Amino acid sequence: METSSPAFSLVIAILIGVLSITSIAVYLSFGPPSKKLIDPWEADDD
Repeated sequence: METSSPAFSLVIAILIGVLSITSIAVYLSFGPPSKKLIDPWEADDD
């Protein structure tokens, strides 16, 4: 397998981008920043 082709580099770049976006989304959803999120169903109980 030739690893110096432009297509291989593009696939690796896209894979890194997808994994980065996914990890940032998981961190923001379940990590420390998620404490600031509000539940719209609980906030509208009245």
